[in-house]
Amino acid sequence: MNAYKKPLPTITEDGRPFWEALKQHRFTLQRCKSCRKHQFPPRILCSHCGKRDIEWSEVSGSGHVYSFTAVHRPPDAVFQKDVPYLLAVVQLDEGPRLMTNLVGCPIEAARIGMRVTPVFDDVTDEVTLVKFRPVE
Repeated sequence: MNAYKKPLPTITEDGRPFWEALKQHRFTLQRCKSCRKHQFPPRILCSHCGKRDIEWSEVSGSGHVYSFTAVHRPPDAVFQKDVPYLLAVVQLDEGPRLMTNLVGCPIEAARIGMRVTPVFDDVTDEVTLVKFRPVE
């Protein structure tokens, strides 16, 4: 693999199962065994009911675009070749929202509410990022 020059996530012990699943091209979220709600980002207790009864569950990763913007000025020189690109907040069908990139979507076609599905981007041997593309 080529040397990846963009920033990489800091993988904490709380989030390690999420990143390990992404490496296997699986999408997982934490779910509270007590209130049954999913959460993101990972943490040691439920963000809904406060209990520590957390488990990991595999989910589809499908959702919709909650918000987005087209980036025309890169935040750093390493993103220069990517502009313009779509930065989005995706609301997963399971409830949580996450910031991501929309790929395979012309800027003029992006819409709030647009259905999306995950795409796995193996950026290094150790890190796979999740991005989203429109559902066809």
